[in-house]
Amino acid sequence: MAKNKSGQSLKDALSSVFAVSALLIALAVAIVVFIFVMGNPANFEGNNPLGSPLPGNFLGIIYKGGFIVPLLITAILVLLTFTFERLITIEIARGGPIGYAMFKLLLRIVTFCLALAGFFALLFGNYPLGGGLIVAAGVVFALVSLALNKYNAGSFLKRLQNLLTSDKIEDAISECDKQKGSIANVARATLSRYRELQNDTKLGKEQKVLAMQKEFDEAASLESPMLSKNLVFLSTIASLAVLIGLLGTVFGMIRAFAALAQAGAPDALALATGISEALINTAFGIGGSAGAIILYNYFSSIIDGMTFKIDEAGMSIIQTFAANTK
Repeated sequence: MAKNKSGQSLKDALSSVFAVSALLIALAVAIVVFIFVMGNPANFEGNNPLGSPLPGNFLGIIYKGGFIVPLLITAILVLLTFTFERLITIEIARGGPIGYAMFKLLLRIVTFCLALAGFFALLFGNYPLGGGLIVAAGVVFALVSLALNKYNAGSFLKRLQNLLTSDKIEDAISECDKQKGSIANVARATLSRYRELQNDTKLGKEQKVLAMQKEFDEAASLESPMLSKNLVFLSTIASLAVLIGLLGTVFGMIRAFAALAQAGAPDALALATGISEALINTAFGIGGSAGAIILYNYFSSIIDGMTFKIDEAGMSIIQTFAANTK
């Protein structure tokens, strides 16, 4: 147990280093992009970043959002970082070798990108391209479905139940080793004491069942935090991004009204800059918050499903143990 605790502490430390590093790197990248890419003089009339952006120059328009923009870019980069981190972790937790999990993840990303590109193509009136991309997304999704069947959690639970019913505990442990993933890890940890408790002559039946239940609870409690780790960043961004965006909106409106309040003719450039700042920050804030909410709910639903499967595996093992133990 001490070894597990020390290993868990090391994992927690590495996780904290990763989280802090991700935040600092995202902030640094956001500042560099804001100053040197968006603030490039070539994006503005007269090569002057203080002036108006060139017509249709998206980078120059975003630059006019002001100093809030790097903070919003940081939030979006952190969101993307932990989204990919969660996708990788959950794919590995589903089961199968790491290479297989990465292949599934790649297929999922390709499916999403094709569907998104097809949607925008249809939105802008390019129906042949949009239809073709959506069909391609459907084909890739079919490949994903076929790939998922190889280490499907439902199929694994059925095989496990059949082996338990036949009292083939050693074969069940081998099946867990092949399956890998969170469900198999918890099942294997529980099964590791199956024979030992079954052959124990000192404990009564109820004590043996309680010991098996305790073994399952300990294994599940070690596995569950790994599934939900770092989701707090998504929930934080969901709330924080929109607030940062609203802060930028307020600053932009202050600048716009200050331009209107000048004596004589209003400063058109300052007015336009203030309105641009307000709208850009609002768009980034709402977009980042909406994305974080969608991703948080998506991951939460997947984790709930896996937790249910873990409980199902544990209940199956404990019920079989109780039925076959005297």
